[in-house]
This record gives sequence, structure tokens and C-alpha cells, in this order.
Amino acid sequence: MDINSPTKRLLFNTVRVDTELDDGSRGSGTAFIVSHRHGNKATAFVVTNRHLVEGVRRGGLVFTVGQQGKPLIGQRFQLDIDEFPQAWFLHPDPSIDLAVIPLAPLEQAANERGVDIYYQLIDTSLVPEATDELAFDALEEVLFVGYPSGVWDQVNLMPILRRGTTATPPQINFEGRREFLIDAAVYPGSSGSPVFFCASDGLASRITSDTKFFFAGVVAAVFFRQEQQQLVPAPVPANNGHASVMGSEMIDLGLVIKSSQVVHLINAYLSTWKV
Repeated sequence: MDINSPTKRLLFNTVRVDTELDDGSRGSGTAFIVSHRHGNKATAFVVTNRHLVEGVRRGGLVFTVGQQGKPLIGQRFQLDIDEFPQAWFLHPDPSIDLAVIPLAPLEQAANERGVDIYYQLIDTSLVPEATDELAFDALEEVLFVGYPSGVWDQVNLMPILRRGTTATPPQINFEGRREFLIDAAVYPGSSGSPVFFCASDGLASRITSDTKFFFAGVVAAVFFRQEQQQLVPAPVPANNGHASVMGSEMIDLGLVIKSSQVVHLINAYLSTWKV
């Protein structure tokens, strides 16, 4: 398959996260790769939710093998990370469910084993600016990529592409936080999925035909209807059989952390480690 369209590139933005929790149960989630320019250089990071890395006994990231700049579809390379939770840099605000790790040492570890990994970067220049947010309508089409309920094409190592719409206006901070809701089927395993706005005609000047999307944010939680008929947001668990979803019903409302918080987290990492 030639990676010759913006939508095809989305298939290689994500990395599957396989985990073993402290209680011995196994789960999966989603991470993705971004590139952030600072000064005269750009640095790549893997981004996911902090709740996917905290309390994890072991963790690994699953990549597609590359050769001469092209993906070898179906050829898997899993990079297991020692002391998985400690390897991640968490958002300095513990209420913001994000974590990052620089890509370079991971890629170096793969290269030392004779493996090139293939991926596509999400550039943080695609994060909506304040003027972009003002131009968004209350109802915008969204697309997100990941591994809902652990489902993926195991033979070809492909994530699942899904569509939905905004459920709250993107320019409004839901409940006063840099978040918004989407009307979409968000399931365990969708945690860490990158969310994109499809560029509308009014924003065509900011997005080229080669990119087509804005990087909108990161899936972090889903709303459940509990037995008492109360609606509560809860982190989308990495464990696909997590007890917290028992006796509850998901109502297809996902909570998305705005992508500006990813930029804030990366800048916090850069100021700490002076990359």
C-alpha cells in the first residue's frame, strides 16, 4: 500500500500500547507520535494518557517495521520498556491525563536490534490556533484512530479509523477545562487516540490539501450511565475487561483533552530536560 493520502497516513500515526497491570490483568490502549518544533530543531514524542502508564507492571509499544522509508505491512516490532511507568514524563498538572516519552531513544533501541520502525508524525503546527477555534462551528466532524476494545487488524497491524461529531462547541472549554466532548463510540482501548477535525471550507487557508486535518486532541474518558442512572465521566480503561465498566452503560460520549495541552506538556518536558 502506497502511503499517498492524508487518511492513509493516519493509519501510521498511532502505536498500540500493550500492558500488564499490577493485578496481573492485561490491557491495551493507544499512543501516537507527534513532532514539535522548538528553536531550530524538531523533536518527536510518543503521547498517551497518564492513566495508561500509571500502575502498569510491564508495557510495550507495537510498531510496524519499515524498509527504505516504506512500511512492511504486517511485520511487527514490539519494544518492551523496562520500568514502564517511570519512562514517561507526566503532565505537571496531575488532573490532566497526558504523558509523553521522546521517540529518539525508542527508535535507537530498535535500530540497535537491526530494525527500522515506520511511523507518520502529527506536527504540532496542526494544533488549532485561537483564531481557528473561533472559526469552528458548534458541530464539526471528527475522526479518531486507535484500538477500541483491543480490536485491530492483527495480521496487518492496522488501527481502527472511526468518525463522529463534536458534542460540545470546540471553542468552549467543557466544564472550564481545556476539553470538549465528542459524539462517537469510545470504548476501552480508545484511550490515547488522537482526534482530528476535518478542515471545513472556512479554514481551507490554514490546512493544505496534503494535510486535510486539524489535530484536535486526545481521547481520555467516556461517559457511563451507572445503575443509579447517574452520568459520570471515567477514564477509558486500558484493561479491556476492567471491573469499573461492569453494571454501567457507555452512552457514546467521549471526553477529549484539547491538543494545546499536548503542546504544553511537551514544552514542560523540553524546559525540564533541555533537549
